Amino acid sequence: MTLHSITAYEEVKLMKQIKNKQKEKIKSRIPEFSSLEEEARWFETHSIADYLEEFKPVKVKFAKNLSEGVTIRLDEKTLGKLRSHAHKKGVGPTTLARMWIIENLERIGA
Repeated sequence: MTLHSITAYEEVKLMKQIKNKQKEKIKSRIPEFSSLEEEARWFETHSIADYLEEFKPVKVKFAKNLSEGVTIRLDEKTLGKLRSHAHKKGVGPTTLARMWIIENLERIGA
């Protein structure tokens, strides 16, 4: 039995080839979903562990030390719409309202 040793140059070249192959677009085995409900039903019958190689790390931003609160009074209909929209986005109504306020303040340059 003979061992084949490679040079550092060959090793770097091989590693680059492996990285390039990993970067190539691989068709996902996870289907496209038309709604969160459809996606939830699919994941109820499939293990995420079988698809880990298809996920990428993401950067997450968390709110920094929110120190003061503001009370906003909304009529029942408006609050219902806010809650419904927040639920669709997977966040709470307070979080969604805060996101909208920050987005609009940035948009107007305040």
